[in-house]
Amino acid sequence: MPLPIEKTIVELSSSDTLLNSRLATLSHLSAAEMLVFRGAWGAIETRRRREIINRLVEMAEENVELNFDCIFKYCLKDQDDEVRSKAIEGLWENEEASLVSPLINLLEQDTSEQVRAAAAKALGKFTMLAEHNKLRSCHVSRLGESLLAVIGDTNRTLEVRRRALEAVAPLDLPEVKDTIMAAYQSGDDMLKIGAIYAMGRNCAADWLPILLKELGSDDAEVRYEAAGACGELEEEGAVPCLIKLVNDQDADVQMAAIQALGKIGGTKARECLEHCLSGSGQAIRHIAGEALRELEEKAALSSFGPLS
Repeated sequence: MPLPIEKTIVELSSSDTLLNSRLATLSHLSAAEMLVFRGAWGAIETRRRREIINRLVEMAEENVELNFDCIFKYCLKDQDDEVRSKAIEGLWENEEASLVSPLINLLEQDTSEQVRAAAAKALGKFTMLAEHNKLRSCHVSRLGESLLAVIGDTNRTLEVRRRALEAVAPLDLPEVKDTIMAAYQSGDDMLKIGAIYAMGRNCAADWLPILLKELGSDDAEVRYEAAGACGELEEEGAVPCLIKLVNDQDADVQMAAIQALGKIGGTKARECLEHCLSGSGQAIRHIAGEALRELEEKAALSSFGPLS
């Protein structure tokens, strides 16, 4: 009896319309079904493969019950740059350590800047796992070495170096802090913005003076990243400056400041967020409401005290 996926593959290859109901049958494929998929995938034209992989990523984001990870893993070796890049994106929730080596290989060796940048971003999830002691030391060592080497390689594009910088930031290594500071002082706007974002992911309180200074930057993108980084540090010393940015002329900066206040908390932050609820902008009211809910959830958790 033919496997159901065989009918799906025929339709994917020949039909003009991609039906979500048919694509959903590609979720949780068995080993036998993956053999069929592997045998047919390469014969599908590039434009169609791109369309399929994009739709699978969208569906996985919208429905947590769908899982196309075995397809995404296989597509990391696809001949097309866009398919490889999208496959990396599709694995955004996957925390399997077995992905570290393939992603590092893509970062170091892929011919596409788009793919290398996507691989660097994806590795940022694993550096965060490393800092929570959820990754073996051999993986941590290779992560640090690879990302730092890419950042220091001036033959790499600025986009790839920036994404590698952001990814390596959580690792508690002296070289990481030195690298973030060097990027901040490099004189390149892209690396500077990446460094500011990295300061938040690095979670070291001694970045706060720099971030407070950049909250007053003339560049809206710098203010935006600095506000987000302050939220990650959760230092109450940033609250007065963030409150000022709630009335920033740039809407994205306003929202970043409000979200940061929700992460930091405290009396002044709460008062500011409550005041935002009476503002005229619907988007501001919505973000402020979410920030207040985050504060309330934190307060509820802390009220239980430490577990014995």
